[in-house]
Amino acid sequence: MVWKILLVLLISMVPLIELRGAIPVAIGMDLGLPEWLVLIVAIIGNIIPIPIIYLFARKVLNWGSTKCKWQWFKKFCGFCLKKGEKAGDKLLKKVKGGVYWALFLFVAIPIPGTGAWTGTLAASILNLNFKKATISIIAGILVAGIIMLLVSLGVFKVLFGDGT
Repeated sequence: MVWKILLVLLISMVPLIELRGAIPVAIGMDLGLPEWLVLIVAIIGNIIPIPIIYLFARKVLNWGSTKCKWQWFKKFCGFCLKKGEKAGDKLLKKVKGGVYWALFLFVAIPIPGTGAWTGTLAASILNLNFKKATISIIAGILVAGIIMLLVSLGVFKVLFGDGT
């Protein structure tokens, strides 16, 4: 049982896959874990990388864009910073004071590329308040986790029919 829990935890920590992939995999593989446990483990696994990403992503990108000897990495880091800051400034102008609500919604909507990793990276690049950003991201993870669990269990199919 420990290995099955560890599998869900590790999958939910992988960038872009996160709990959006861990929950359906755990349910689809019929690991024999209770659904509530799958949800909790996937949420915890998705939360673990948040402080690491927030605290180090911008530092790595800054270092990479200025001090790295590899030109391809220097260009990549510079591109990421420039693109991130440009998109972030555009977003901040649109949402004005609701940046943390926007961050919550961004993470909560379970589509590829909108998870905790991307949200935390954006918060780091935009120098958002760590505590407020983390609360928004964790709330988004909770909502995304519940949505993915319901979808994985076929609740929407039961509620709205299977289309036949």
